[in-house]
Amino acid sequence: SVLLAYYIYIPLPEDFSEPWKVMLISATLKTFGHLAGAAEQLGLMHYTEALNLLSCFDCVAPTSDENVTVTDTEFNNVAVRLYLPRKVPDGLRRAVVFFHGGGWCLGDAAAKNYDLLTRWTSDRLNAVVVSVNYRLAPKYSFPIPFEDAYSVTKFFLQSSVLSQHGVDPDRVCVAGDSAGGNLAAAVAQQLLQDSEVKTKLKAQALIYPALQTLDLNLPSYRDNANKPLLPRSFMVRFWSVYFTLDPSLREAMASNRHVPVEASHLFQFVNWSNLLPEELKKDHVYTTPTYGSSELAQKYPGFLDLRAAPLLASDAQLRELPLTYILTCEHDVLRDDGFMYAARLRAAGVPVTHDHAKDTFHGAMSFISPPADLVAGHRLVNRYIEWLNENL
Repeated sequence: SVLLAYYIYIPLPEDFSEPWKVMLISATLKTFGHLAGAAEQLGLMHYTEALNLLSCFDCVAPTSDENVTVTDTEFNNVAVRLYLPRKVPDGLRRAVVFFHGGGWCLGDAAAKNYDLLTRWTSDRLNAVVVSVNYRLAPKYSFPIPFEDAYSVTKFFLQSSVLSQHGVDPDRVCVAGDSAGGNLAAAVAQQLLQDSEVKTKLKAQALIYPALQTLDLNLPSYRDNANKPLLPRSFMVRFWSVYFTLDPSLREAMASNRHVPVEASHLFQFVNWSNLLPEELKKDHVYTTPTYGSSELAQKYPGFLDLRAAPLLASDAQLRELPLTYILTCEHDVLRDDGFMYAARLRAAGVPVTHDHAKDTFHGAMSFISPPADLVAGHRLVNRYIEWLNENL
């Protein structure tokens, strides 16, 4: 009993609601991590593949109910789960293209938490929701997950497809959480460069998004290095595996020495000393970056690619982006990514709503069903859907 309690207990900030639930969630994920590590050591499969296998135990079939018709299909040869509300609309419907999180390595549109979130979104907004099952790293490394996300969005935005599903072309949004927020932001940027796409997005909703690969030692990375649900070591692993299984990139990212000197001009876009509010800087001191190997950037240029790191966009590229919702959590290594993007978008003249949840952690919206069923998770889901309802 003592050993079990020691395994489960972790010190948490005083403002965490339902701390024992959070500890049990953390202990479960820690166990999954240990099992995945054992599978990798035994040569059975890569760590993230084993972790994905364990994390998808709660996938559910596409089950329709009295409010929403749910089907698994394909858009442009990419798997999607489609949610069509049964409520008769007053006119054309709104639509959300949603990308699930999971560090580009884990997750599924059929996972119970994502099925609930997208089902509720469809029902409460009377909106068509397209939940995208993009292919995952490490089997499909960057840019394939992005290309799948982009391919589905571009296909859906065709006037014939929107008309087929009764969607108003002026009321379409892209959204996603964590790695899915990264994909949503990258897709929104790429659409502006594509002359073939005539339909413009009305909005983008980014839920605790990962937005930059350059500085993995931001104040949020330091403050939350060992917090649930996403410690710094996990985020470094997810970032590196998105691009390659070569351990040299992960080692360089872990020491924050992966950006070559010839890419030094990019740091202006992620300079937290200029972009973060004073209360987040605390006693952290900004230092000049320590540059890494040019060879790594030449072998794996993806980590300097705008499609992987949307914060690297120039001000001119940001200027045309749609109405934006950003949700950040205080106890999250990715907190500062969201804050910096909100600051840069506002400076570029983009209307931004930034909700900051001071009492919770990365991934809280994923725990909205028993046995976890976090109050904070439901609160964040409700705020996200309310914003869509008011602005889409």
